[in-house]
Amino acid sequence: MKKSKVIISCALTGSMHTPAMSPFLPITPEKIAEEGIAAHRAGAAILHLHARDPGNGRPTPSAEVFMQFLPQLHAETDAVINISTGGGPGMTLEERLRAAVQVSPELCSLNMGCMNINLSDLAGRYDFKHDWEKPFLEATEDLVAKNTFRDIRHIIETLGPGGTRFEMECYEIGHLHNIAYFADKGLLKPPFLIQSVLGVTGGMSADADSVFFMRQTADRLFGNDYIWSLFGAGRHQMGACTMGALMGSSVRVGLEDSLFISRGQLAHSNADQVLKIRRILDELGLEVATADEARQMLALKGRENINL
Repeated sequence: MKKSKVIISCALTGSMHTPAMSPFLPITPEKIAEEGIAAHRAGAAILHLHARDPGNGRPTPSAEVFMQFLPQLHAETDAVINISTGGGPGMTLEERLRAAVQVSPELCSLNMGCMNINLSDLAGRYDFKHDWEKPFLEATEDLVAKNTFRDIRHIIETLGPGGTRFEMECYEIGHLHNIAYFADKGLLKPPFLIQSVLGVTGGMSADADSVFFMRQTADRLFGNDYIWSLFGAGRHQMGACTMGALMGSSVRVGLEDSLFISRGQLAHSNADQVLKIRRILDELGLEVATADEARQMLALKGRENINL
């Protein structure tokens, strides 16, 4: 893995946290756009994007809702637009791809395998605002996030011909080998953007051993052909990002990954988290990549070549 500037990604809202968990979680298209603009100005080169029903905050795959904030983000920033293909619980593969197919963005997320993700322990901790929130969280005890080899191939073959490249999300070591499988078939081409996802219940832990094992395995499989990024979920966010950065990774923050800025203190915005990790990177003497530098590092097609 080549030594380079650190790319900061920011995941603005996600599909697993619910509105009752934080009053600062962006729900409406207007708020998502506002948060994205501020996060970019704070230093995020890439904006990782989901959409929510503006009425009740439930995750939605609606391309119409995405199009209520994507044009503004594109017009008012030069950030790399990264649309999730992971969607949210209960969405079909076709639904998960709707916005990405319409926009053909520079970057899309690509989950590299099936995962058990369990947030059911949170169902008893909040006074919920909407009827869907508690059952939604309880149901994750029996949730399998489906990303089969056929699903992954379909996503690559649907979006790849338009020049979209992928943020390949790896929750465990086997997912790195799945990247190698598709690379051997010529369906994924370097430079690979490998996003290590650590600390999610059901996946790898966010301790130093996991960070090192991810780096060691990716080095063995991909040599200098990849850009490594990582994030830690929840309380692991800043610690995991700092460990990774010291080992040469790029980083991802945002309210999708953690609702907090420090122990017991909710982050008031995505930009709060971007500014904090940027301060840490500055103190470590690491340079932060601009959006155009990130495009060059990741061999992206350019913001002029997306449908916005």
